[in-house]
Order: sequence, then C-alpha cells, then structure tokens
Amino acid sequence: MSLEQLIAQCQKNDAQAQSQIYKLYASKLFSICLKYSRNYAEAEDNLQDAYVTIFNKINQFKSKGSFEGWIKRITINTALQRYRSAGVFNLVNEDQIEEVSVEVDEDNISLDYLLQIIQELPDRYRLVFNLYALDDFSHKEIAKMLEISIGTSKSNLARARLILKQKIEHYKANTNSQSL
Repeated sequence: MSLEQLIAQCQKNDAQAQSQIYKLYASKLFSICLKYSRNYAEAEDNLQDAYVTIFNKINQFKSKGSFEGWIKRITINTALQRYRSAGVFNLVNEDQIEEVSVEVDEDNISLDYLLQIIQELPDRYRLVFNLYALDDFSHKEIAKMLEISIGTSKSNLARARLILKQKIEHYKANTNSQSL
C-alpha cells in the first residue's frame, strides 16, 4: 500500500493503516521526542501524545508538502506544548549574553554523551538549542512557537551553548587526565 493510500485509510480511522504509519515513522519521531524531552519516559509520553494528535488531525493533511515534515512538526509542537503549559517560558527580561561556540571532537565524545548533556539542560535552554541548532528554526520562528521574544530566544541559545561548552570542557579534562 502506498503512503497516499495509508493516509487515506487513516482518514477513515482504519486501525491497520494507523499501525503501519506508526511503524513507518516511530523511530524517527521518537528521536525527535528524545531531543525535546528530559528523559526516555517523557519521550515515550510525547511520542504517544504526538500520534494521538497526528491521527486526530490527519484529515487536515492536504498533501501539500511532505507527510513526514507535517508529522515532525506536530511531534515537535506536542513536546513544546508540555513546556508552554508548565510555564517554563514565563521569564522576566533576560539579559543578552555573548555568543559562545561549542567545539566538539567527534573522536573523543560519543553521541550518547552529547544527547545526555543536551537532555540535562534546563528546559528553556534545551528546547531553544534543539530548535535552533538541530532543527534549523530561526529565532523569529522559535519566538513564535514558544511564545517568547526573539531576544529571549537568542539569550537562551547562548546560555545553552555556554553550559554545553563547560560540560564538554569538563568531560575532556577528565578524559585527558585519566589517559595520562
């Protein structure tokens, strides 16, 4: 069955078609959920909530653009909604801080470690970092999605980078001292 046929069947609430769509995209969407969640269990909850929303809104998909892009956006918005409703972004004027670049030595730092330290970031920093650095959203788009100012988006990104840089430097220092 083609993707278009599966989507058409899902629009008729066909459970088998929904199951196939789930199997097709679950791993990709789960990796998105992991990026925007504090831990594995929260990522599982976000994935489940995203699929509920996808199947509830599948009649709104009009085949303009890719289906995968459409469901990725729903998944990101589902994860972000959890934070918006928790008031994570109710901030008072954050001061701008200097841009920080993070150097990653792929030979010495595992992807698992990077994911771990990103997940450990405070919510507002992690979400802005992921949206900007990993999913290529602009500060204007992030500000709209998270209902914050562009300046707050930029400030949160800079703070996320600073925290990541410090953790990576600490990790490298510990790794280097152990190998001596």
